[in-house]
Amino acid sequence: MSEKIAFITGANRGLGFQTALALKPDAKVVIGSRDLAQGENALQKLRDAGIEADVLEFDITSPAHHKAAYDYFNARYGRLDILVNNAGIAAGSFPGTGPEHSASEVPMDLLHKVFETNFFAQVALTDTLLPLIRKSPAGRIVNLSSILGSLTLHATPGSPIYDAKSFAYDASKTALNAFTVHLAYELRGTNIKVNSAHPGWVKTDMGGQQAPMELADGAKTAVALATLPDDGPTGGYFHLGKPLPW
Repeated sequence: MSEKIAFITGANRGLGFQTALALKPDAKVVIGSRDLAQGENALQKLRDAGIEADVLEFDITSPAHHKAAYDYFNARYGRLDILVNNAGIAAGSFPGTGPEHSASEVPMDLLHKVFETNFFAQVALTDTLLPLIRKSPAGRIVNLSSILGSLTLHATPGSPIYDAKSFAYDASKTALNAFTVHLAYELRGTNIKVNSAHPGWVKTDMGGQQAPMELADGAKTAVALATLPDDGPTGGYFHLGKPLPW
């Protein structure tokens, strides 16, 4: 089967949905949606746009859903070519000044919740699906990170994000970037490429309408990393083709 098979988590709306739209004609897309009704509505929109797609009821924090996704792709295709780890949560509104943004006042239950969704569940899902990605002739793993995960920029006075700190969210994305680096190293010498994507500040439910970027532009980085050629980079951190500092 020459058609690429892609799985995008949290893809019933926002950047995930736009990424599914933009992958046409490179792949058949399966979208994961925590709310199946919303996922089916998104699926119909994709099909109306001429995209071959399917939907899975999928909660990134559910180990049972991880196994169900493995069983689905294994039974139908015997492999997975593209995994876009798009699902994630914010610790609060952006910009914000509440305790969820503070390193000294963050509620521990919130910190655990953000890390469970944005880091631990991403690692668990990727590890579950990795045997199928290894069977792809050109596996691609894209971790949706954020420029807010950059320790270098957070530590540099005058950087674009120096005054835009939200501890729980930022730290979870830094951890996800570490996973990118370590997994890419582990898979060096294989046909699998692993990269982190910063979509930009995009008009989504998380980004808000004050964001300067439209959804179509926000999906470009993930799509480019999901469709990298054989000589493309791995173990990198990118925004619109340009590397970001860790």
